[in-house]
Amino acid sequence: MTDKEFVPYVPAEKTLPEFTLKAILIGAMLTIIFGAANCYLGLYAGMTVCASIPAAVISMGILKGVLKKGTILENNMAQTIGSAGESLAAGIIFTIPALVIVGAWEEFPYWPIFFVTLLGGLLGVSFMIPLRQAFIVEEEELVYPEGLACDKVLEVGDKGGVGVIYVFLALAVGALFKFFTTGARLVKQTVEGSVVAGKSTLYFGGDMSVALLGVGYIVGFNIGSLIFIGGVIAWLVAIPIYSGLHVTSLTGMAPLDIAWHLWESQIRYMGVGAMLVGGIWSIISARHGILSGFNKAVAGFKRAQATVSIKRTEMDLPMNKVLLAVIPVAMAIFGLYYFVIGSLAISFVATIAMIIAGFFFVAVSSYIVGLVGSSNNPVSGMTICTVLFASGLLLACGMTGLPGLVAAMMVAAVVCIASCSAGDMSQDLKTGYLVGATPRKQQLGQVMGVLFPCFIMAPILTLLLKGYGFMGAQGEIVGGPAGQTVGEALKAPQASLFAALTDMMFTGQRLPWDMFLTGAIIASLIIVADQVLKNKKSSFRMHVMPVAVGIYLPLSLAVPIFAGGILNSVVRRITRRRAVEDEEEANHRGILVSSGLIAGEAMMGILLAGVIVAGVSLPTIIDSNIVSLLIFVLMIAFLIHIALRGKKA
Repeated sequence: MTDKEFVPYVPAEKTLPEFTLKAILIGAMLTIIFGAANCYLGLYAGMTVCASIPAAVISMGILKGVLKKGTILENNMAQTIGSAGESLAAGIIFTIPALVIVGAWEEFPYWPIFFVTLLGGLLGVSFMIPLRQAFIVEEEELVYPEGLACDKVLEVGDKGGVGVIYVFLALAVGALFKFFTTGARLVKQTVEGSVVAGKSTLYFGGDMSVALLGVGYIVGFNIGSLIFIGGVIAWLVAIPIYSGLHVTSLTGMAPLDIAWHLWESQIRYMGVGAMLVGGIWSIISARHGILSGFNKAVAGFKRAQATVSIKRTEMDLPMNKVLLAVIPVAMAIFGLYYFVIGSLAISFVATIAMIIAGFFFVAVSSYIVGLVGSSNNPVSGMTICTVLFASGLLLACGMTGLPGLVAAMMVAAVVCIASCSAGDMSQDLKTGYLVGATPRKQQLGQVMGVLFPCFIMAPILTLLLKGYGFMGAQGEIVGGPAGQTVGEALKAPQASLFAALTDMMFTGQRLPWDMFLTGAIIASLIIVADQVLKNKKSSFRMHVMPVAVGIYLPLSLAVPIFAGGILNSVVRRITRRRAVEDEEEANHRGILVSSGLIAGEAMMGILLAGVIVAGVSLPTIIDSNIVSLLIFVLMIAFLIHIALRGKKA
């Protein structure tokens, strides 16, 4: 499809209100809400979900339902701004909490967090803009699934269908469920158990979380299955084998403690090897497309300088000004590094490492999400590559100890935020391309979407640290109220893993090379299996990154995600028998309900953290696995009922 053949929903010749005050204000509210919600979700589950669709639905509900006035381009602008907070949260929670976990920071300082979020987001936006024409418009292979889905939501909404009632209904249900889990303690947070079979320890459990159920529904059966497969590899294969071989060193420990101890100290590092191989494979797989994109971007830049008049739907921010803007951003990042680290030499090396890795991984992220969607974006793999690259460079320069560790994590933080921001922006620009938005205005909207959540990131992180605490590198609790148990603390999977890895590297400890190698071998086998499935044109694929995520996630988190993926498949199979339109409509309702459940549980989780910090005692009404499972099953029934029986959205 070329630019001449394609006619967007709003033609280039037609001008509608777009970058308006109400669109900006709605987007600002949404980006703060979704940024805060995904901070909680990411620290709890190690995953975030694309916020574009719920942002589009809620903004449409406000514009059409409350204000009784609004265009599809205003709606698109609001969702562009509103979805940016999710990507910033993903970049932050994967990296910055590691500095608290290793003891470099005692809490989250406001201004360093503000500026690392802002500058990383701006870097991602600046690096992505020159690639828009090549990736979004000209590259036919890049479909940008979330961007395409959001376009359909906007067009349906413009014709009268909204579905916002499902989001708010599910938001209330999700909040109530979280209150019963952490507030009134009617539902246990985790139902789990472990037994010894021969010399081996077997574990199984699941978190009672409607947010994770919603995550699984949104990512679908394929991805949910792969995450669960990763969990099975780690918890039902590796832990039994390892515990059987080292049974004498584990004598005297309870079976449940053995399972968690082995996962924390050994098995989860298989995920590092798998992530590293997955990240490298993603780069290799996308190399031709990325190189082609660079060439087209350079050619487009030259054309833009020579062009006097172009269509509204082709207007980007001036390329020369965008590229020049990178210079003060890089200088500001250098200043930030120096403020945090206190060494000019380390700050200079860290800035160079950040620029190289940032530009490269922004392109990779923008390309990969176009192929396989944001759910398969190998950000964890790219971040681990950045951590290793920056750490190796700093260690080669003789920079060891805590300053070097902080520098490596700050580099990883900026690169991770930039990559996540660019991936989100790519989806939004694809939506804008399809509906007929003005790219220049969308890009300005993305900048605003980056700015607003920066003000709340540090307070939210601090509240979650004090209210729940994070699981430390060795399984201990960092922060949290007195008496908090490991099961009640936020797992912070990526941050905990990166903290342990960098601490080993910069303090001279022995790295678990055997676990790295095992994970790398597993990832290589998965890649081979995926190529076989690809050649057979199978609808089920073996993407390596979701499996790697499953390996370093607790199995209890993977179980409800898998359950959500199964629900997605069940809903599709049932409605497919009726008509294709019914299947699409039911899945759309399911996504809206899932988004509401995620936001409701997350926002109530943040609110309850404030209650805990305030010193309010929360009672335990009942402590029953059976009751917890029954209530969770009711939540599953609620999701299925709305998806199958709800009115046309």
